[in-house]
Amino acid sequence: MSAAPRRRIALTIGDPNGIGPEIAVKAAALAARRPDGPVPVLVGDPVPVRHYAARHAADLPIREAPAAWQDRGGLNLAPLEALPEGAFRPGKVTPEAGAATVAYVREALALLDAGEAAAIIGCPHSETAVAAAGIPFSGYPGLVADLTGVPHDEVFMMLVGGGLRIVHATLHERLQTALERVTPELVAAAGQAAHRVLTAWGVPDPRIGVFGLNPHAGEGGLFGIEDARVTEPAVAALRQAGIRAEGPAGADVLLASRAMDAYVAIYHDQGHIPIKLLAPRRASALSIGAKVLFSSVGHGSAFDIAGQGVADPGAVTATLELLHGGKGAHDLSPRPPVP
Repeated sequence: MSAAPRRRIALTIGDPNGIGPEIAVKAAALAARRPDGPVPVLVGDPVPVRHYAARHAADLPIREAPAAWQDRGGLNLAPLEALPEGAFRPGKVTPEAGAATVAYVREALALLDAGEAAAIIGCPHSETAVAAAGIPFSGYPGLVADLTGVPHDEVFMMLVGGGLRIVHATLHERLQTALERVTPELVAAAGQAAHRVLTAWGVPDPRIGVFGLNPHAGEGGLFGIEDARVTEPAVAALRQAGIRAEGPAGADVLLASRAMDAYVAIYHDQGHIPIKLLAPRRASALSIGAKVLFSSVGHGSAFDIAGQGVADPGAVTATLELLHGGKGAHDLSPRPPVP
């Protein structure tokens, strides 16, 4: 029986002054030494890539031309001169690095359009650096929406890790703004996006749990009426669309059951905290709802250790497996039984 074809994945190096290029090179080197699995194509400036390749993959040649890319035995690179000379400064947050981060994603999308890659992974970015470059930015999902022409309210982050899959109806914004902006339609759209991606990944008849806004989802109005106005209509809309939606219920109760295929969090911390407790350096951050397969990782740029050679590429490696279609550390099979 022949082996499954190896899938080519564009791997952008993220903020070049953070740990992104280091973990990208390390993960690409691990993949290059395997006889099967994903085939990363590093997307970024040659200077940081060569800097970390010399330290962590000195035995592997760097292949810059698409015609020279191979499945194993070397590092495939789509070179981009986005970082000005002298701007590679590990550990420093700079506007030049922020602008380069966005340029790498643009180039990766061009690779998809050209049929040179099937999916994209974006290594950690710095919102501060991108904002300093004068580019409106609230994370990779919004950027993917902008670059693919999809409305922001249709692209969501789904964190995957520790046996959980949590979609965020709102993401990087002030909590008060998020709560003012959230609507039944937005929550339902997040649930629908989760349903589509899980169905595409082969999860049969997925169950989607929706977290409440207030403790105990308002306890029938005892702790507020916001759930009656927002999350209850959202669940009703999902059910009307034929989706097995449950809730709203307190996030603690739903998560403790471990009975759902995915959960919809209303705001950032509601979804990030459980994932990062269970998978602090192994989570993937899928951008779902756009017409491209894009994921980041569930941790930041770690400027405090950038350039020291100690960054862990585990989240990138797990995300490569996830996008390649393997289960690996992020099992996308049907939900586990309730313990």
